[in-house]
Amino acid sequence: MLGVWSHDSAGEALWVKGRKRGSVGVFSVCHCVLHSNLAGLPMDISCDCCRILGVALGALLLFVLFWIAHRLGIIYQLFHKSKVETKSSRHGGELVANVLRAHGVRYVFTLVGGHISPILVACEKLGIRVVDTRQEATAVFAADAVARLSGTVGVAAVTAGPGLTNTVTAIKNAQMAESPLLLIGGSAATLLQGRGALQDIDQMSLFKPICKFCASVRTIRQIIPVLRKAMALAQSGTPGPVFVEFPIDILYPYHVVHKELSPKGVPKGIVGKVINWYLQNHLKNLFAGAWEPCDVSPLQVSIPLATADQVQRCIELVSRAKKPVFLLGSQVTLPPIPVEKLRKSLESLGIPCFLGGMARGMLGKDSPLHIRQNRREALKEADLVILAGTVCDFRLSYGRVLNRRSKIIAVNRDRSQLLKNSDMFWKPTVAIQGDAGSFIVNLSEGLKGYTCPSDWTEQLKSGDVTKEKANKLKAEEKTERHLNPLKVLHLVDEEMADDSIIVADGGDFVGSAAYILRPRGPLRWLDPGAFGTLGVGGGFALGAKLCRPDSEVWIVFGDGSLGYSIVEFDTYTRHKTPVIALIGNDACWSQISREQVPLLGSNVACSLAYNDYHNVAEGFGGKGFLVTRQDDNRIVDIIKEGQKACKNGKAVLINVLIGKTNFREGSISV
Repeated sequence: MLGVWSHDSAGEALWVKGRKRGSVGVFSVCHCVLHSNLAGLPMDISCDCCRILGVALGALLLFVLFWIAHRLGIIYQLFHKSKVETKSSRHGGELVANVLRAHGVRYVFTLVGGHISPILVACEKLGIRVVDTRQEATAVFAADAVARLSGTVGVAAVTAGPGLTNTVTAIKNAQMAESPLLLIGGSAATLLQGRGALQDIDQMSLFKPICKFCASVRTIRQIIPVLRKAMALAQSGTPGPVFVEFPIDILYPYHVVHKELSPKGVPKGIVGKVINWYLQNHLKNLFAGAWEPCDVSPLQVSIPLATADQVQRCIELVSRAKKPVFLLGSQVTLPPIPVEKLRKSLESLGIPCFLGGMARGMLGKDSPLHIRQNRREALKEADLVILAGTVCDFRLSYGRVLNRRSKIIAVNRDRSQLLKNSDMFWKPTVAIQGDAGSFIVNLSEGLKGYTCPSDWTEQLKSGDVTKEKANKLKAEEKTERHLNPLKVLHLVDEEMADDSIIVADGGDFVGSAAYILRPRGPLRWLDPGAFGTLGVGGGFALGAKLCRPDSEVWIVFGDGSLGYSIVEFDTYTRHKTPVIALIGNDACWSQISREQVPLLGSNVACSLAYNDYHNVAEGFGGKGFLVTRQDDNRIVDIIKEGQKACKNGKAVLINVLIGKTNFREGSISV
């Protein structure tokens, strides 16, 4: 089957495998013990010791026989009389698709391979849209975006071996971003794993350290229960990726698997007949109980919540605070609390908010509560800091930016993240392992009538306005060559549609964009998260456009990060998912160069070229624009032209040649 099956000596390999597992050896040991007369001593059946030993050996023999029968599936076949349907064209891929549909999955992202073809075909028949990308990591990034924007589990399916190894970075990114994601992977046939089959590696060892749950399905009847468990675990507790491996003989119809397992000639001799029996029994066990009715509905998801006593203690702390601030992280956007309900709770509390990760945009474009600038200074002055899904890692200088005299409330689903670095640079007054969104809603309900001191909010907002005016003045400065990137970003922010979703994928240019571009509402900003992965843009934008087909989806790329996913313009064209990519092209890995040159005196490996990326997009069926210093007065017109082309179904790439500024100098740490 497309080179993924092995046709040679499967039976002989199985016989050797069985002997290695010890089933034959156990019989030999029992035989030797029973006939050795206990090292030459005559066995006396009237002796109590001999009788006890005989009973023990008999019990051991029965246990071993039962264990072997269980391992071979004989016990299951004895107690489940449903006959294996040898003429049925049904296959395991149909059961996978049934479970996915029952769990509300609308999209499966993939790069096709023979190992997983039955799953993709079955999904298509059930109305689940199969979206094929040009690289496996992109498929996982797209599934990650769907998980974040839809509140369901994102699903990616890739082929065995290199197909799966290509997803490792994207899966690790999903783990650190706490995205509920199901990775489906093909693998070699159950009897050929570890024997040199095509694309056969130990996949489970790769994914166990980076997934919440890993399973290898060994029979068709296991497909539904394993998948239901995986989907529930992906969303429970701290969400994250799960991995389910499907050997190829679990997915194809009986007649295909039978053809591959059956010997080419008539078995001869006792060994040949035993091997043939083993193969036929294995085949029956694969398909035994395959099509019995089985519940495919979702299992209950477990979410940790703050206790009433914990919430009450926090209510008392907030009510006494004069200068409280919220630091909101991505966790606040997770189900079960709808983001709009959370937004109303935050507005009811009136506490100034710093937003990070997926929480960007939570309060809309111009909220008086959203403070974008001077976070370090605000944290040093605050008397109460509420870390809602925010972690004291490098983003908060490991907790060093927090004032030791401040009261600190920390809420996080993951205990290790909740207390990270707490013994070194900071210490929580109250630490709650629970859902941050639910906590904020409960806090708001318990503080009805509470008003945050207005002078504190006005002070922080005033600092915001002053800093942003300075940024706008810096945007008007002329760069030595090409365009000022800050000016370009300010103009894009002014022209961006109110329903826009912003995808951030890059270093220096994207770092500047984070200060200037204003997400229009909740769940309208996507960045990689704590792992800082480059290359997320192509997949994130694809998933976002599918979830929000009527929204304008912008990818903000550096020219370095663009290289990871520019090929996905082919995917946008084929799947009719037009997006707009804004490229800050400074012919450099500037995030690195900013420090490497002054510290080490060399720009080695940091230089790129002012490439014609817009022509590449055109070659894949998109629409490309080049923006240079000569277009300084036409930037807005070009942006509008790109928006129009996108509305007409073309994926757009705006290649902006930018110069150097000192806007973020000193903001990057080693």
